[in-house]
Amino acid sequence: MKRLFTILATCCFLAACGKEAPVEIGFIGGLTDRNADTGQAGLNGVILALENFNRAGGLNGKPVGLVVRDDSQDAKVAETSARQLVRAGVAGIIGPFTSAMAEVIQPITAQAGIFEISPTLTSMNFHGKDDNLFRINRTTRDNAMDYARIMVDRGERNIAVAYDMRNRNFTVSWLEEFRAALEQMGAKVAVAVPYESRPDTPFGAIVRKMVDAKPDGLFFISGALDVARLSQQARRQAPDLPIGASEWAATEQLVNLGGEVVEGLLISQNYDRNDPSPRFREFSDAYFKRFQQYPGYSSVSAYDAATVLLTALKMRRPGETVKQSALRNNPYQGLQQTIDFDQNGDTVRKVYFTEIRNGQYVPTR
Repeated sequence: MKRLFTILATCCFLAACGKEAPVEIGFIGGLTDRNADTGQAGLNGVILALENFNRAGGLNGKPVGLVVRDDSQDAKVAETSARQLVRAGVAGIIGPFTSAMAEVIQPITAQAGIFEISPTLTSMNFHGKDDNLFRINRTTRDNAMDYARIMVDRGERNIAVAYDMRNRNFTVSWLEEFRAALEQMGAKVAVAVPYESRPDTPFGAIVRKMVDAKPDGLFFISGALDVARLSQQARRQAPDLPIGASEWAATEQLVNLGGEVVEGLLISQNYDRNDPSPRFREFSDAYFKRFQQYPGYSSVSAYDAATVLLTALKMRRPGETVKQSALRNNPYQGLQQTIDFDQNGDTVRKVYFTEIRNGQYVPTR
């Protein structure tokens, strides 16, 4: 049985919680699957935001607790975990972190009338809908267009793609937008190789199919662990071809696992790692002190998502839903940029393109 987590994120950090039970918000993300780095980093960001909120007085003097559930990147687990959050009566939910899990979770939370905000969802399937789900991230269309422009400008006009079908809602959406963007620029996807991420996935065979199409670039729409392994095979089979990966893989795990094989890899970030502003430096230092590691994109986005939800709860008027409060109190000041939602709960987010150089994410020239 998959682990379930429950955290009351106040009593451990305040001198006294008082006897009154805290208001609770929910968290749901992949904490035990092959791409658990994204979910765990997001959880850390939410914990830090909640600790700061409670230290500042909480919800009108009351502490806010956190109920955490793992979706394990598994539809059955995700359904069970979502229903547990509904039964727990949480005031709002942060998550999920992948589109495949959102397909399962969002209808359950919507039926229960629970406000939900995702730090990382980008699939066009969740864009432009008047529902209970708000998104902190930009869309696959925005990201794919920017990638296509940069890669074509670099001379890549015939690009082979591998994509993970375990997160099909995201990866297929990304591939379709990328293909359309390339065609507008006179370039194309040479071959698209689907696969399912598992411990025994034959990454060598996947890359062989990509290389057989005689591309001038390789691209991976996959999580960090798979991108590291695909890059390893790419360096063996086609060491001279440039490689790139979608934003899903832009975690600390990619650099740690990939080592030399991911050197030169093109990848975008939805935050500025080198931001010198006092606001971000304070957050980054506090995150490192709390978790003994520096924040990644999921941490930053999740902190921003928690800021939105906690502000909406604090500013909610009598008789007002959390969604109504979230829209009325719009826009929000995030860690690095203003978060300005439209009526559908969509927003625009800046991105920063990087290459991995000497084990670091370095801004592209």
